[in-house]
Amino acid sequence: MIIRLFCAAGMSTSLLVSKMQEAAKEKGKDADIAAYPITELERMVDQIDVALLGPQVGFQLGKAKAICEPKGVPVDVIPMADYGMCNGMNVLKFAYKLAKNK
Repeated sequence: MIIRLFCAAGMSTSLLVSKMQEAAKEKGKDADIAAYPITELERMVDQIDVALLGPQVGFQLGKAKAICEPKGVPVDVIPMADYGMCNGMNVLKFAYKLAKNK
């Protein structure tokens, strides 16, 4: 599963990406997880399974849905508590749940 996190500059989510990668390894999930600036979403949408937005760019969810939904890519904002606590396991579960519901 290809999961991409999008935030303001692609920097602030790097710790969360590491925690998600650890969680995926622990769960035996084959997940390719990386973070990018929100400006890269449109360019990358064809190569991803799930798009997650950092809370700081949550106001762009409508625009992100307009890009992702026609391509069948689920997109949502990472819950603030999980983002703030860098809870990689919860965010990984959130991504898989989004993918399952698409």
